Amino acid sequence: MAGKVAEERGLPKGTAAQDASVDLASQVPWFEHLAQFKMPWTSASRRNSCELGIQNLSFKVRSGQMLAIIGSSGCGRASLLDVITSRGHGGKIKSGQIWINGQPSSPQLVRKCVAHVRQHDQLLPNLTVRETLAFIAQMRLPRTFSQAQRDKRVEDVIAELRLRQCADTRVGNTYVRGVSGGERRRVSIGVQLLWNPGILILDEPTSGLDSFTAHNLVKTLSRLAKGNRLVLISLHQPRSDIFRLFDLVLLMTSGTPIYLGAAQHMVQYFTAIGYPCPRYSNPADFYVDLTGIDRRSREQEVATREKAQSLAALFLEKVRDLDDFLWKAETKDLDEDTCVESLTPLDTNCLSSPTKMPGAVQQFTTLIRRQISNDFRDLPTLLIHGAEACLMSLTIGFLYFGHGNIQLSFMDTAALLFMIGALIPFNVILDVISKCYSERAMLYYELEDGLYTTSPYFFAKILGELPEHCAYIIIYGMPTYWLANLRPGLQPFLLHFLLVWLVVFCCRIMALATAALLPTFHMASFLSNALYNSFYLTAGYMINLSSLWTVPAWISKVSFLRWCFEGLMKIQFSGRNYKMPLGNFTTAVSGDKILSAMELNSYPLYAIYLIVIGLSGGFMVLYYVSLRFIKQKPSQDW
Repeated sequence: MAGKVAEERGLPKGTAAQDASVDLASQVPWFEHLAQFKMPWTSASRRNSCELGIQNLSFKVRSGQMLAIIGSSGCGRASLLDVITSRGHGGKIKSGQIWINGQPSSPQLVRKCVAHVRQHDQLLPNLTVRETLAFIAQMRLPRTFSQAQRDKRVEDVIAELRLRQCADTRVGNTYVRGVSGGERRRVSIGVQLLWNPGILILDEPTSGLDSFTAHNLVKTLSRLAKGNRLVLISLHQPRSDIFRLFDLVLLMTSGTPIYLGAAQHMVQYFTAIGYPCPRYSNPADFYVDLTGIDRRSREQEVATREKAQSLAALFLEKVRDLDDFLWKAETKDLDEDTCVESLTPLDTNCLSSPTKMPGAVQQFTTLIRRQISNDFRDLPTLLIHGAEACLMSLTIGFLYFGHGNIQLSFMDTAALLFMIGALIPFNVILDVISKCYSERAMLYYELEDGLYTTSPYFFAKILGELPEHCAYIIIYGMPTYWLANLRPGLQPFLLHFLLVWLVVFCCRIMALATAALLPTFHMASFLSNALYNSFYLTAGYMINLSSLWTVPAWISKVSFLRWCFEGLMKIQFSGRNYKMPLGNFTTAVSGDKILSAMELNSYPLYAIYLIVIGLSGGFMVLYYVSLRFIKQKPSQDW
């Protein structure tokens, strides 16, 4: 596949011709191979799965123009954009080259010059439009920018995209009411427009929008292109009034160009070769249908493919000797030198001297502020979590309430302490994993765009959830402790609370690690539940630790629930005499002896805290390594 993008205003303008070889087997997720009882690293069809996705395609586009790539499903639009933006999904370039301003394209150059707006909006729903753009401005604009300059750039983008009327409205999503679909799409464009790219690429920007909103969005893109930007837009079959807004049109089928030239000359070209557009018909609809591959039967597929191949060969013959590979009508050439400035002209020289971007500390502070702002505005979720913790705490507390000065039996107290340490982490797992997967696509695209690096996000994710975590444990831990009349005193209570806090934090980090390690929500939740159940069964309450055989005994050593249970038992019973009935007599038994009989007195209390901290650190390392070396692709891209 090929494309050549060059700036106007005296900068070099070159051409490129290339083929993109797409390995179809490599696009099948490894877990789908497992579902088919195949090894992930092998495929029976791998040797024959490599075919040319884009071929015989050459073009040159200048700034100030908008190029629309249209065609039926499977024509190669997505692969073309993926290869231009140096993404691996579209396949590898087999021959040819992409040039930007006279320089061969590279991932570093693409990241510096090209902004890619994906088909689906990936925005935090509880932030306003202005806040969303302001956070991006903090992370994407050079550190030499003052706060006033950043604020001005945000306001310029809001004005340029006509977002003033909704600037202080939440972005929203499917579940949170916010701005309209067209406004949300313009916010996604504004996120990329903030850093003033010279090339703006959009994948199906009008999908999911009504015709009026789609038309207004493309008008906005046309205006942006006139502001000395190059806009590449991928569409399926645009309506006629949208089609008239395009400067250039690339019609493709099976990865081969059928027409590449001015939109206003498309009908004239096809009329000249014997395919006039019927009166009152939309040219985009008619010619996309004309060049589409009909796969309803083998005979129709062969016939339509032969017709498309003949049209492609005819077009290549007509533009073979042209410098820019654009077909031009004989009566009226396309005026390529017209460049109308927008109200806020921006400098698009993306090859200027490099500027220092915000460092890791600024990225961290911006990310943690963004996360806390988004989380604490989600009041329904916060209220549900608080009510859940409060209800569970009161239920457990009142179950053991009413004994006054009468001591609970040893087994009742042991069961209470085990429930305190085991029930609340279980509720945390699914909540953390579902939240991670709701943000996974945004994380993947922001890392891919170089908005920030892994380390700032890692620390911001862990520390940004601490306020909610602390509030959750306070609501859960305090009522239960006093209602159940556990060991009185400030010191036992603080030790009890700290251990529960550490164990729930460890469980939270385990859920984060499994969410980053595995590609789908169901796989991550299955692994987390499997680990949790293993830790639950080997915690020392269901069966005495001395009765475990080798494998579960080793599992119990890394079970944070085992160390939580042991620590809570030591806080409650260590150094106390406990009255136990023996027939008609009551005898005082040392709590330490009871703990020793249950194999829960092998380590001092401080060592238990250190072990839980060590387990949390191990899960944190696993979480960081997963973020660093495993691409956090959204599930649909695996």
